Amino acid sequence: MTGTTRSSSDLDKRRRKILFRCWHRGIREMDIVMGQFADRNIDKLTDDELDTLERILEVDDRDLIRWVTGEIDTPADFDTALFRAICAYERNP
Repeated sequence: MTGTTRSSSDLDKRRRKILFRCWHRGIREMDIVMGQFADRNIDKLTDDELDTLERILEVDDRDLIRWVTGEIDTPADFDTALFRAICAYERNP
């Protein structure tokens, strides 16, 4: 079970792949954070935002969860508007 409530049938191949990756992170908490954000926003993201999201998806979950929760500062090269939106969404779904 992925947890997703969104159908991917209306998405292009790239967005379907990203949506799947957001829901299959490895750490369940990150599945929920990234997956729920993607469910709500994947169809609205620009190509540049998709590039950024793909970069974020390459980050190890142990680091990513610490950035999202504010346990450690987000590195400057990942402190993007999209990442801040993911963090804000996590706190206010």
